[in-house]
Amino acid sequence: MSLKLDPRTKLFMVLVVSTIIMMSATTTLQWIIRIIITLIPIGLLIVEKKYASAIRFLVMYAVALILMLRFLTEKPDGLIKSLLIGYCGIVVQFLPSIITAWYVVRTTKIGELMSAMQKMHVPDGITIALAVVMRFFPTIKEEYASIRDAMKMRGVMLGGGNAFRMVEYRMIPLLFSCVSIGDELSAAAITRGLGGKVKRTSVVELKLKMADYTFIFIFTLATASFIYFKYLR
Repeated sequence: MSLKLDPRTKLFMVLVVSTIIMMSATTTLQWIIRIIITLIPIGLLIVEKKYASAIRFLVMYAVALILMLRFLTEKPDGLIKSLLIGYCGIVVQFLPSIITAWYVVRTTKIGELMSAMQKMHVPDGITIALAVVMRFFPTIKEEYASIRDAMKMRGVMLGGGNAFRMVEYRMIPLLFSCVSIGDELSAAAITRGLGGKVKRTSVVELKLKMADYTFIFIFTLATASFIYFKYLR
């Protein structure tokens, strides 16, 4: 069963998660709020049947959080332990935003995003740039997979003393592909009338549903609670 959320709700979730993780958590309740808003997009990935991404993010976040909380109760008496605490802290701090953004990118179509940005009266420059970026990285991933498969057929791999050849034969074609893909995406955006003076229509009809209002309420309550217990109490 798929839970289709409005792109505006998804963007609101990204904004809330990014805002909360920029504020340090110093109490148990604040940590609970941060963990909840991290688990929600992971759960949404599972609902959307993105099981591999959900499990990967869940394991990364859980391991980093457990190690950080465990080592914080002890005195960092070594370089390795100090580096590990720093690394786990960075993962716990920034991974929630990455998870939420990944959920938005993987479950939102470009047409839906464009329609949502138009309804929010976002300037065309920001809308077009965001649409091109969202289409750019998946295309680069597919291009790199094709280059990797071609190099494997030719025996160019990281092992076997071919590290420099791997960089030369994989990264250089990928860089040229990036330039070509960027030009093609820009041409496609112009062909579809993006950036024109006439208001662009869309076949996508967006409307906030009960699920959208529920998630907006949950994330608004999480933000208000976090700010209250951190600054106002």
